[in-house]
Amino acid sequence: MIGIVAELEIQDGKQADFETIGKDLMAKVKANEPGCTTYQLYKKKGSDTTYIFMEQYSSKEALAAHGQTDYFKAAQPGIGACLAGAPSIQMFDIVE
Repeated sequence: MIGIVAELEIQDGKQADFETIGKDLMAKVKANEPGCTTYQLYKKKGSDTTYIFMEQYSSKEALAAHGQTDYFKAAQPGIGACLAGAPSIQMFDIVE
């Protein structure tokens, strides 16, 4: 299993746009990617502009496939237009 935490700082005033894109992306990932066991958007407590995507994939192949989906690629320009800076992406290996 591979875990990912992607932290995104969103421009103030763009939160609703970002959440709409994020919710649509979550629904598509959950409906179409059996190798992605978790794909959830969270908003940081006490912040109006900091979000994370918490993701879990069954394999490196599942992670690679996620990045190649048409809906993931289509969401990137909209997400990019909402960002206040570069996202922070952390990858983790499961401890069993």
